[in-house]
Amino acid sequence: MRENALSLGVDIGATLAKIALANPGEEKPRFEHLPSANLDTVAAHVIALEPARVGLTGGGAAQLADLLDFPCERTGEFDAWGAGALKLLPQTERGPSERDSFLLVSLGTGTSVLHVQAGQTTRVGGTGIGGGTVVGLGAVLAGVGFKNLCALAERGDSAAVDLRISDIYGDGEFPLADDLTAANFGKLARELDTSSSPAEPNEQDRANRAAGVMRLVGETVALLCAGAAATTGAEHVVYGGSTLRGNTCLVEVLTEITTLCGLQSCYLPHGGFAGALGALEIARSPAGRGT
Repeated sequence: MRENALSLGVDIGATLAKIALANPGEEKPRFEHLPSANLDTVAAHVIALEPARVGLTGGGAAQLADLLDFPCERTGEFDAWGAGALKLLPQTERGPSERDSFLLVSLGTGTSVLHVQAGQTTRVGGTGIGGGTVVGLGAVLAGVGFKNLCALAERGDSAAVDLRISDIYGDGEFPLADDLTAANFGKLARELDTSSSPAEPNEQDRANRAAGVMRLVGETVALLCAGAAATTGAEHVVYGGSTLRGNTCLVEVLTEITTLCGLQSCYLPHGGFAGALGALEIARSPAGRGT
């Protein structure tokens, strides 16, 4: 490795290897990603960059470290996410300051909810519902991959597949707002149950199902955050993760439900790379150099 050259942070997730790159004197890091299924390819890419320092985090960090022929700084995933979020927060709109207590949500293949306070990051919750749910249900219900699912969801209406309070109770009969979800995909379930031979979904049906997938994930994650906020006293929820990239519908649901729960939401720019950026920053810090 060359001295005073490129520094890297690599976050090995279940689906993607996220990479943050920084040269000396550059004000902003650069970001890229590779599929994480083939770590040999990721390792070859990292070696070819001839970095001066490398920070590793994520579930595949140990395996990647074994494939590299130089020492690396390994950092716990939650500490890396906290450090990366604090670097990105100044670029957000209406986000908390680094002095505030806030919830940090890593919405990747699954979802982790972290509490950041006074520079310390602690996991306070999580769910297996996340980007893997979006991709898996999207493929089954709409027959498309992630990018096309996001585009479909923008044209869909989740009320066409979800049961709302208004579908069950009359006006004023239940002490909740009529447009709240009573059962995700409950309306679709009724249709499939009462039809002996369900019709092949048309384009609008597929769009409605895509919107339903985003609402299911967004509502689950935002309500989980509301519970975590009640126990930590945090008033801000900072969302990040690759699942949000180009996913306007999911962002809208998260914002809607977070606000409904009395919390403020914001979204990290390059939020899918928060872990990689944090690993980079920790590796470049005086405590991390030379390890």
